[in-house]
Amino acid sequence: MPWSTPTLKAVRTQVRDYIAAVLPGADASVPNSVLRVLSDAMGALCHLCLQYIDWLALQLLPDTAETEWLSRHGAIWLVNADGSIGRKLATQAFGTANFIAIGLPVVVPAGTLLSYGGTNSVYQTTEDITVNVNGSIATIVALDPGSAGNIMDGTPLSLQETNPGIASVTAIHVDGGTDQETDDELRSRILVRIQEPPMGGDAEDYVNWALRVPGVTRAWSYPLEMGIGTVTVRFMMDDLRADNDGFPLPVDVDTVSTYLASVRPVAVKDFFVVAPIPFPVNVPIMNLDVDSSTTRASIESSLEAAFFEKQSPGQTWFQAWSDEAIAAASGVISYDLSVGNTVMPDVGHIPVLGTITYG
Repeated sequence: MPWSTPTLKAVRTQVRDYIAAVLPGADASVPNSVLRVLSDAMGALCHLCLQYIDWLALQLLPDTAETEWLSRHGAIWLVNADGSIGRKLATQAFGTANFIAIGLPVVVPAGTLLSYGGTNSVYQTTEDITVNVNGSIATIVALDPGSAGNIMDGTPLSLQETNPGIASVTAIHVDGGTDQETDDELRSRILVRIQEPPMGGDAEDYVNWALRVPGVTRAWSYPLEMGIGTVTVRFMMDDLRADNDGFPLPVDVDTVSTYLASVRPVAVKDFFVVAPIPFPVNVPIMNLDVDSSTTRASIESSLEAAFFEKQSPGQTWFQAWSDEAIAAASGVISYDLSVGNTVMPDVGHIPVLGTITYG
C-alpha cells in the first residue's frame, strides 16, 4: 500500500488531543461527555475517509487497480483488433454442421436452433439449406459468446424444434469462441502499452498489435529475420487452443496476418506471421527423496508454470530454470537433474515441457 491507514482508536485519540489543543481547558477524554461523543464520532468519519483514500490510491494506477477501475484504465489506453476499446470481450464460436435427411429433401431455414447435449450451448443456422440423404453443410454460430461454444468435430447436435425429415446433425468444425479477457491479461496489456508506447512500427508495436486479436495471449516479433526491411511475428493462443497446447492453427495465423496488414507501416518491405514450432525438453530427475504421486504432480505443475513464464521462440532452455521449478515444487527436498542446457535448432522453435522421467 502507498501508506498504512491509522487504526480507528489512533484516529479518535488524535481528534481528542486536537480538541484539547484548540480549546484550552476542554477535556474530550471524559467518558460519556459531549466532547467525548463528538470527538469519537468525528474520529470515525476521519477514519472512514482515510480508508477510502487508501483504497482509491490503489485504483489510480493500473498495476493495483481492481476490476472496474482496471477496465477504465483499459478503455483509456487500449484499442482492439475489432475496433473496440479496453478489455477484449468474449467472441462467438462459429463453424459448420452436416445435416442429413431421412428421405425426401427437406428445407432447413436460417435461424434454426440447435443444442449441444445437455449443455446450455445453443447455435443457429445462418442460411437456408436444402437437406438430402447424402447430407448438406450449413454455417452455424453460437448464440452466446465464450469458449463454451467450441465443440469437437463429429459432435452430435439436436434440433430444438422437431423436424421429422432430419435424421441427424453433426458438427464439423465449430470453434473461435473466446472468453472475456481476464484482469491479469488486461493488466499485462495495459502495462506493456504504457511501458512500450507506439513507435510507428518498431518490434514492440507488432507484439502489441498481435495481442489486440481475440484469443492471442502471447506474441513475439523478430525484425530482419527474413532479410532487411522484414518483420516476423510469432504468437500463442493459450486459452483458445488449449487442446493444441496453445499453438495457433493456420486459420489463426491468417487472422493475425490480416489484422497486422491493416495496421503495419507501408514502408515495411514485408512481414511474416507464423506459429512457433514446439521443441520438447525432456527432464530426467534422479534420486528424488520423496518419490510420490503427489510430489510428481507438484513437480509437473511447477515445470509447466516455468515454461509458460520463460519460454519464447529461439530461447535456450537453461538447466537452472528446470532446477528452480523442481526445487520450488511442494514436497521436494533433494534430487539430481541429469541434463544440461537445451539449445533450440533455430529461432522458430520454442521450448516446451517434454517427458519427465524418474530414476
